[in-house]
Amino acid sequence: MNSKDLSNGILKSIATIIGVLLFIYFIYQIQSVIVYVVISAVISLIGLPIVRFLKNRLKFKNTLAVVVTIVFLMGLFFSLIGLFIPLIVEQGHNLSLLNIEELQQTFQSLNNKVINYFTNKNIDINQNFTESNLFSKIDFSIIPNFLNSAVSGLGSFSIALFSIIFISFFLLKDSKLLEQSILAFVPVGKEEGSKRSMHKIKDLLSRYFVGLIFQILILFIIYTIVLLIFGVNNAIVIAFLCALLNLIPYVGPMIGGLLMMFLTMTNFIGYDFQTVILPKTIYVLIGFLIGQLIDNFFSQPIIFSKSVKSHPLEIFLVISIAGLLFGVVGLIIAIPAYTSIKVILKEFLSENKIVQQLTKNL
Repeated sequence: MNSKDLSNGILKSIATIIGVLLFIYFIYQIQSVIVYVVISAVISLIGLPIVRFLKNRLKFKNTLAVVVTIVFLMGLFFSLIGLFIPLIVEQGHNLSLLNIEELQQTFQSLNNKVINYFTNKNIDINQNFTESNLFSKIDFSIIPNFLNSAVSGLGSFSIALFSIIFISFFLLKDSKLLEQSILAFVPVGKEEGSKRSMHKIKDLLSRYFVGLIFQILILFIIYTIVLLIFGVNNAIVIAFLCALLNLIPYVGPMIGGLLMMFLTMTNFIGYDFQTVILPKTIYVLIGFLIGQLIDNFFSQPIIFSKSVKSHPLEIFLVISIAGLLFGVVGLIIAIPAYTSIKVILKEFLSENKIVQQLTKNL
């Protein structure tokens, strides 16, 4: 190798590195647009069965079917948002008269009741927790600041919502639009295999996301019934939040359970801890656990076996590894990403023994 070839190689390497860095910088600058496209793609996958039903069963024209689907999904979304409006209005009014010191004293009172109850039962709870006086150290003044930030972000939310609706409409109207965009980057000769893979992925993920909606709905109904039975205020809102957290595998249900217990206890501040707060919290926790048992042994196995066609143990390992590598984001995207990878492997590496074993149910 002469000096000219060496210098050319170095220049090409430098150019490649600069090109990669510029591409990463470009992706970083348009990250919000990428998020809009990803969310729109998920919405289109959820809405695809509805569009097909309207076209095949009710004989709707394609554009009309897409419009009806978008209106239905947006109506469902705003209906869910509407659940929070009375709570937000009420809390907004209360915050204008909020006495931060009084709020801290209320939480401190709850903390003292818990400690006194276990002390009277001769149960030595963590001494460090008792001495730390945790509730008195919480800075409740951040609550108004948080809500002010939320209001200031309303404009950005409106832009994001319009963008997502616009992109979702065209992805549903022309289901091959995204496919054609991806095929532009596929090497020559791989187009047909890539098309088959994308069709399979679209079908599997569409059923998976629809299954998730039913999973959340089942949990929402169970939680709502439990909270209403025991007279917890804002039962529908709390049930929806806890059901929605279930979208985060393993971590979400734990957070949801703690949130439901905490909100149940704060609902009955002022009542006797031993005869009212503790029993109601325990009953609500039992109801939450029943919902989780139904979800783990009924809802999830059906979703995984019928949609992504993967064994529950296989899913558990994939989610665990993704969570360790990528955190909460990994937990959320693990199943869709793994399903997509399996479909692609089956299409292009079908002769591999390991791939055959992993994809035998696809």
